[in-house]
Amino acid sequence: MLTKRIIPCLDIKDGRTVKGINFVDLKDAGDPVELAAVYSKSGADELVFLDITATVEGRRTFASLVEKIAQTIHIPFTVGGGISSIEDASRLLQAGADKIAVNSAAVLQPDLIRALADQFGSQCVVVAIDAKRVADDYFVYTRGGRHKTKLRLQDWVKQVQDLGAGEILLTSMDADGVKAGFDCTMLQEIQADLHLPIIASGGAGKVEHFKEVFEQGVADAALAASVFHFQEISLAQLKNYLIEQKITVRPVD
Repeated sequence: MLTKRIIPCLDIKDGRTVKGINFVDLKDAGDPVELAAVYSKSGADELVFLDITATVEGRRTFASLVEKIAQTIHIPFTVGGGISSIEDASRLLQAGADKIAVNSAAVLQPDLIRALADQFGSQCVVVAIDAKRVADDYFVYTRGGRHKTKLRLQDWVKQVQDLGAGEILLTSMDADGVKAGFDCTMLQEIQADLHLPIIASGGAGKVEHFKEVFEQGVADAALAASVFHFQEISLAQLKNYLIEQKITVRPVD
């Protein structure tokens, strides 16, 4: 069995880490540089940084903040938010990101995925997808969850894969911040059509939820924010539990 990854996520607004419920009611969760350093030392396998208002505000991700974080951590680092060109991606990679995540811009111009993969390699390209259940299907949302598209989730993940993405970061808007568990049903529905690694996001509330998403949701990695930011679950506690449950993770040193 491949090693499963645990990934804290820094959602950034105005230079601070924030966290909400269902993409709204954002609350301050601390200094991103300090949090990143703690997670790097505490056993996180990777770190994700998402500038959640960059696209809506029509600006680029803060490269200076990315650079500060990159200098404090020693784990793979994915950065997203407001990336709409090769130039944007290059600037963030030069600032210290290991991978870049695209979301809204990829929906608007799908060929951006192929262009990024050709320029930097598929392993560098993460396509972040925000999805929500509508009636009996899942649809893709953009602009920080503000805009519902006509794209069915299953159709979009197939296209993303064909265009050369290296990984998918899939967030359930319904589960986000609710802490009732990851949306394993959504993950199962897309898994059959994919060979790409999937990072599951949205819903973590207790250690058992991580076991469920690895066993039932067939995720390769699990991303969480508030349970780590507000010290409801420690990385050591989580990883020790998963090891006891016979799930292969990298132990905390």
